[in-house]
Amino acid sequence: MITETARALRYPSWRAPLDWLFFLCVIVLTADVLVPEIFGNGKTKDYPLWYWAGQQVLHGLNLYPSDPRAQFEFIYPPLPAVLLAIPAWFGKIPLYVCLSVLNAVAWWMTAQFSNAMTGAGRAPGPWLFALPSFVTITFIFDMYDLGQPNLVLLALMLYGFWLLREARPWMGGCMFALATAIKVFPVAVLPYLLWRRQWKAAASTLVFLFLFLFVLPAPIRGFEHNLKELKTWYQGMVSSSSEKGFGQRDEQNWSWVNQSIIAVTHRLTRPVNYNQDDPGKPVRTMNVVDVSFRTANLIVVAISLAIGFGYIAVMPKPGRRTERSDAEELGILFCLMTVASPLARQYYFIWLFFPITVLIHRAAYDPRAGARAGTWALLALAGTLLLLALPLFPTDLQAWGNNLAATAVLAAGLVWHILNPSDALPPASGKLQPETDSAQN
Repeated sequence: MITETARALRYPSWRAPLDWLFFLCVIVLTADVLVPEIFGNGKTKDYPLWYWAGQQVLHGLNLYPSDPRAQFEFIYPPLPAVLLAIPAWFGKIPLYVCLSVLNAVAWWMTAQFSNAMTGAGRAPGPWLFALPSFVTITFIFDMYDLGQPNLVLLALMLYGFWLLREARPWMGGCMFALATAIKVFPVAVLPYLLWRRQWKAAASTLVFLFLFLFVLPAPIRGFEHNLKELKTWYQGMVSSSSEKGFGQRDEQNWSWVNQSIIAVTHRLTRPVNYNQDDPGKPVRTMNVVDVSFRTANLIVVAISLAIGFGYIAVMPKPGRRTERSDAEELGILFCLMTVASPLARQYYFIWLFFPITVLIHRAAYDPRAGARAGTWALLALAGTLLLLALPLFPTDLQAWGNNLAATAVLAAGLVWHILNPSDALPPASGKLQPETDSAQN
């Protein structure tokens, strides 16, 4: 049986003018990657690093220094380097083309899944379908310009939840595991799966995570070599934390470039220099109180627990769940996963694509005029906050957490819609079902 969600997905069409605009944007963004490499001095940002990592795998060389306290060039687990080695074997340009194509596919599929999973019960028109892409275009540009995988990770996570809706939890867990094995922060989905008693999806996530981290790289890197590198990576990236910083990028941890809950809390509670990413800039602090590093961490824990328990409190009981409430619930989850990551730079907030899409559908289709107007106003406020990250505004605004504030606004809007559903909306279908009805009774 083909569900409404499945019918909502489609391939790009040459007959659709906005699809032509999508192709034009992809060509322009890909040119931003390839033109400097072909006609200039070479593409910068993270692209040379990806080529280096692929070449290290191809030549059997180490990805990390033997001392986990030393500076890492490559800060990701070994699996991404193994995957990068395949196109890197053909050279830099084929690798960069491959990464650009992956971003294009991820962009298209993110828009497809996001619009199909809002629970609005209506297919959006072409302009409404494209609106989330227009709103997040600066983040999408960052994906191409920097070469970061966050858009690909978002597409994988959305595909995982789409598979859960299609009653394919093992494949859904595989997508969650693949995203986590590339960049660790998507592992935050696991507590959600356990709370919602998606046992098979949670088990699949753990099984495939083991396979992606320990088994898949072993034939190429060698089992002992891969195990040693995983240990070094874990010691250098996950288990390292101090007042100086964490995870190999001390100069970014407490600076304005990081808008995670952890970083903003520390900047507000300790006199840390939020210009530390650039030694040439004057020292700037923004703390409203002055507490110890340990106390600041306890405040982070308290805030995180309050948010977590608040999230649980607004989740509808099993008998009251609908496709609409599940979409709003997942939108909040994506907001939380974005800002709960220890390092949340500007491009991380591409993950707001799905929450924004859900709220755009509520603003367009909610039968209550007041709810529609209020949701549009909320989206305008969140969009204004996101715009404060543009280069024409001072970085101090990012130090205070403009993107974090926008995320909070979006999450608040989703909470309101969960707590105030409209009885006039048509019944929804295809919601995320628990694996057994008895498990929810």
